[in-house]
Amino acid sequence: MRRWEGGDPGVSNQKTPTTILLTPERKFHSFGYAARDFYHDLDPNEAKQWLYLEKFKMKLHTTGDLTMDTDLMAANGKKVKALEIFAYALQYFKEQALKELSDQAGTDFENSDVRWVITVPAIWKQPAKQFMRQAAYQAGLASPENSEQLIIALEPEAASIYCRKLRLHQMIELSSKAVVNGYSGSDTVGAGFAQAKEHIRRNRQSRTFLVENVIGEIWSELEEGDKYVVVDSGGGTVDLTVHQIRLPEGHLKELYKATGGPYGSLGVDYEFEKLLCKIFGEDFIEQFKIKRPAAWVDLMIAFESRKRAAAPDRTNPLNITLPFSFIDYYKKFRGHSVEHALRKSNVDFVKWSSQGMLRMSPDAMNALFKPTIDSIIEHLRDLFQKPEVSTVKFLFLVGGFAEAPLLQQAVHTAFGDKCRIIIPQDVGLTILKGAVLFGLDPALIKVRRSPLTYGVGVLNRYVEGKHPPEKLLVKDGARWCTDVFDKFISADQSVALGELVKRSYTPAKPSQLVIVINVYSAEHDNVSFITDPGVKKCGTLRLDLTGTSSTAVPARREIQTLMQFGDTEIKATAIDIATSKSVKVGIDFLNY
Repeated sequence: MRRWEGGDPGVSNQKTPTTILLTPERKFHSFGYAARDFYHDLDPNEAKQWLYLEKFKMKLHTTGDLTMDTDLMAANGKKVKALEIFAYALQYFKEQALKELSDQAGTDFENSDVRWVITVPAIWKQPAKQFMRQAAYQAGLASPENSEQLIIALEPEAASIYCRKLRLHQMIELSSKAVVNGYSGSDTVGAGFAQAKEHIRRNRQSRTFLVENVIGEIWSELEEGDKYVVVDSGGGTVDLTVHQIRLPEGHLKELYKATGGPYGSLGVDYEFEKLLCKIFGEDFIEQFKIKRPAAWVDLMIAFESRKRAAAPDRTNPLNITLPFSFIDYYKKFRGHSVEHALRKSNVDFVKWSSQGMLRMSPDAMNALFKPTIDSIIEHLRDLFQKPEVSTVKFLFLVGGFAEAPLLQQAVHTAFGDKCRIIIPQDVGLTILKGAVLFGLDPALIKVRRSPLTYGVGVLNRYVEGKHPPEKLLVKDGARWCTDVFDKFISADQSVALGELVKRSYTPAKPSQLVIVINVYSAEHDNVSFITDPGVKKCGTLRLDLTGTSSTAVPARREIQTLMQFGDTEIKATAIDIATSKSVKVGIDFLNY
């Protein structure tokens, strides 16, 4: 959907901002640009009653103990349940998409006609993925009974699937190794996409034979065993994933588990905010955000369009218009002018221009990008140190932040001599398009690496000399060792799609109706007991034995559980061996 109503002047938008507005009664009002603009036009006193939230997706990554009750803070300081906000947003998407489909097809589409794919960053933990699924159920995209109507896809995997399908002329290559499409890569660094496109348009002839020679897809250049890195840099996070190709069908194998961190383009916004605090004082900025929230949003919009104009070779300054109420409120707050504050502050690369703008030198703007870009490069450097990554052929730079020439140049400078750096043209939509391909064939990714070691606590027979004495438990004359960590799967282990881990459990008492087994996780794999350092309880496996018992309950019941770890989410099923009936089972990472 290209027409997000109310886009910004000076910023082309294939994406909509993550903003949502609720009425004072906490009912959904609007999303994206519409939410932002409506909130703006409210009278400042009235605006205080409305709940406005922005950039809330990051909360799922940064909250260590995410639950169904996690709160988000609206601009007016009031709290709302994160689950509600996500459900409202997904419900809005659902309605928009169904309406668009129905309009285009001229017949009504029902929700049941659609399989939904929601993409999440690969570095999100299990609770965040389950949280998204709960929110989607609440929004009516799917239901627990119809869970397969919704697929959770990992963003870098989606990007990776799409990058394989790219034809060469849709790429912009940043490495000086080869002349692509009749122009050398070095011309394009920082020159922006427009020139490159123009170049291609003019040199159409040269491109034609080039593309015909390479049989279309970049695939033809990749051989069995070739590796490539997908660097997915978005607003909030950066994900790094390494894939290897397995022929004949070209399935992918994940070689290196997703790493990354909160180094997205939002980091640049925070730096800008820090700069404003340095010039005008943190106390003022905090107050201004609360007292004039709409004007604050205006200021960030003005910054956004300038942020996109930053480029390595830029020489002329970038002007950021300060909203009138900023200037006005500052004078009331401090008793002197904004101009005075700029003169007084020792930030020498930001000046006041007579037209009422902050004038930033290109160096000042680049400095705002630096911490975020440095973190990304640092992270990539660590990745390239790993033995399994040393022979990477391609680096695909995707995600919204990949459009930033400063990031492109930094990646090129650091890694241009190690591999070919490729940026798809509509780089911000790479993930979206890849997710569609993934929805059509979820089996495209055949092998993944488990990010954590998972297991449960069990009792084993006590062995003298092998088990520590403090773990000894004597029960009905038998000697048991408690707290043993029974490993389902190790951190970094390769897991094939559909691979199952089988375990059998016996209820302690024949009459027992529910077995609850605690699931534990650890970041490393040398774990023996659930009490070892670094082992955390991360969820529960619940077997519901009601309704499975036949009239005569066998003396010893055995429940076999099957867990699947190779998918983007962890799933579990269970069977009562005696009756071969399936047992209701839930694996829960959110409420335990």
